[in-house]
Amino acid sequence: MPRGILLTSNLPQLQNLIKRDPEAYREEFLQQWNRYNTIRQIFHLNPEQEANNFRELVSFISQLAKCYPKETAEFPAQLSALLIENYQILPPDIRRSFVQNLVMLRAKNVISSVSMLQTLFPLLPRTTSTSLRTLIRTTILSDIKIANNRNKNHKLNRVVQSMLFGMVERGMALEFVGDKGKAKAVSDSALGLAGQDAMWAVIFTKELWRKSIWNDTKSVAIIATACFHPVVKVQSASIHFFLGSNQDDDEMEPSDDEGPDLKTLQHRREVNKKTRCGDRKLEKQIKKTKKKRSQKSDSQSGNFPALQLLHDPQTFGERLYDNLSRYEKKLSLDHRIIIMQLLSRVMGSHKLCILGFYTYVVKYITYHQLNIPSILAALAQSVHELTPPDTLEPVIRKISQEFIHPGVGSEVIAAGLNTIREICRRQPWAMDEDLLGDLVSYRKSRDKTVTAAARGLLQLFREVNPGILKRRERGKEASMGYTQEKHSLPFGYTVKAAEDIDGLEFLEDHLKSLDTENVGEDSRDQQAWENWLVESDSDSSSEPDWINVDSDGADNLEISDSDSETADVEPVSTSSDQRGQLPAGVPSLATRKILTPADFALINDLRIKAATAVVEKTGGSVTKRKLAALEGNRKYATANSDFISENDILGPRKRVKADYAERIASIEKGREDREAFGSKKGKKNKEVPSSSTNKEKARNKPFMMIMSSGAVRGKKKASLKEKQQRLRRHIDKAKRSR
Repeated sequence: MPRGILLTSNLPQLQNLIKRDPEAYREEFLQQWNRYNTIRQIFHLNPEQEANNFRELVSFISQLAKCYPKETAEFPAQLSALLIENYQILPPDIRRSFVQNLVMLRAKNVISSVSMLQTLFPLLPRTTSTSLRTLIRTTILSDIKIANNRNKNHKLNRVVQSMLFGMVERGMALEFVGDKGKAKAVSDSALGLAGQDAMWAVIFTKELWRKSIWNDTKSVAIIATACFHPVVKVQSASIHFFLGSNQDDDEMEPSDDEGPDLKTLQHRREVNKKTRCGDRKLEKQIKKTKKKRSQKSDSQSGNFPALQLLHDPQTFGERLYDNLSRYEKKLSLDHRIIIMQLLSRVMGSHKLCILGFYTYVVKYITYHQLNIPSILAALAQSVHELTPPDTLEPVIRKISQEFIHPGVGSEVIAAGLNTIREICRRQPWAMDEDLLGDLVSYRKSRDKTVTAAARGLLQLFREVNPGILKRRERGKEASMGYTQEKHSLPFGYTVKAAEDIDGLEFLEDHLKSLDTENVGEDSRDQQAWENWLVESDSDSSSEPDWINVDSDGADNLEISDSDSETADVEPVSTSSDQRGQLPAGVPSLATRKILTPADFALINDLRIKAATAVVEKTGGSVTKRKLAALEGNRKYATANSDFISENDILGPRKRVKADYAERIASIEKGREDREAFGSKKGKKNKEVPSSSTNKEKARNKPFMMIMSSGAVRGKKKASLKEKQQRLRRHIDKAKRSR
């Protein structure tokens, strides 16, 4: 092929030839490389004049950079500089082409992931194109995911996390504006750019956490730092990460659709024709609906692992309370509430005592306060067993004065009683004896919600502290336990070590039955630990290796728990009657097996199964109450009981009657995907569609409706001759039809 066809206007063909034999066409490539350098200098002076030619040359060199690594060593740095320094003046098509070429260089391993990410991260806040922003975001996430696919790429993760830290800390020194000063925040370019950088850092960290690519303390530290950013939007997105929702993330669109009702799907399947395809579709819909509901319940329960990975929870909580009290006038009520929720969850999870929070929240405790259920839920979940009762007594008094009196509605009274119950569940010593007697008296109310709330409070104190109840209100079991000196522990005391595990004998019998079925112990243990393991994010190379100790030298090891190496240690008697003995009635399984979380869940299920069998066989109120308690324990085990939702405060409520707009909306929703009204009977097999005749309709009428009609009466009064004629006509018609 003559070299004359390799003109400047035919770069694709030259690119194809060079890929086949790079050495044979080195001179032609160097010619285009020199042309690229010349046009690049002209492009800096006048970007619009040489835009198309320059874009084609950049794409050409990007495709062939791997063939000539020495000649194109400076090309990736030049391309990155063009994107970062001249991004605003570049035409939109040139920007997208340069970004795609940079991604191509990374795909061909011409540049590293760090070089590409250092170029793409600064472009995100400056990009106005939705498609280009989506391309950059997808590229960054996929590159980090591929790098951590098999093993954790700690080097890359540290570099990326350092960049995200820098994006968050870039605007931390600016003045705090608040969401009530939105006009000022928008007009301030420095604050707006810093907010965009920090927002993108939070978005990437949340997405990588959600995909389980990052699950270490550094990721949590990035978002914990962003919780105190001057831009309220960044604060809100960071706080919602710890609360377990993506409400303020504009780049993510959470779905609130929970799917159809499971009972409706099952009923529809029973009515319709039975097919295997229908069974598969039903099973698929049920799995999808359950998955969506589990995701919603997880978001309501909060991001508990992230809360546990906070570096300094006490300082974090104090800074949250400081921002809440200092910038109260600059923050809207909704933002103050989510700060209260996060602060309360940190206090409850880490057993923190930030006593100023209870003084601060008292002024919000009024029944006419907006979003009062969320505030009461935050107040209740901030309490724990180490909270001083003296601090909580004024709060409970204020709740009882504002919510529990005859001048408010039944829902308000129920909310107040439920809040006090949740507070006392965590700290029973905050309740006064006289006040408890007044609150428990509401169990005789006519409203079911109030009655249920008061009975729940009464049942709680029957279990935790029956001594402050009146004698007639303690119940049989609580009175018997109180007379046997089973009092509740004072404030500050801890429960003694447990001597036995309730229901362990059921687990031992269950394992024996599995042994009879030839199920191996190794497979049981592997199945028990499944879904309960947490992948370690620590660097395996930094961990010290195991030290091999010879069995012969084990006697030479000296072990001492004293500060002095010469301390004398008296021998401990280990007689045969003291060694290896267990309390009477305790199964030996506790000494042979390490119980996993799955084992404890299985123990609870086995206890529920045994209690259900007893209730079905004998009945009785005592066994029914025990069964209800076990089911409640399973509920609290599956959902974290430390977190409280608004439904726990409001309690079970009556169904509110729908107004006119809601009824019309329900009617319109029912008419969707439905054909027009009217009967289709008699229209299927006709050339001209029409309805059935009156004679056809009369045939299907019930006899009781037509027994008084003239036609029926005429048949009864017909003579013998008329009956014979009618029978003859019927026989002739039947013959003709055959």
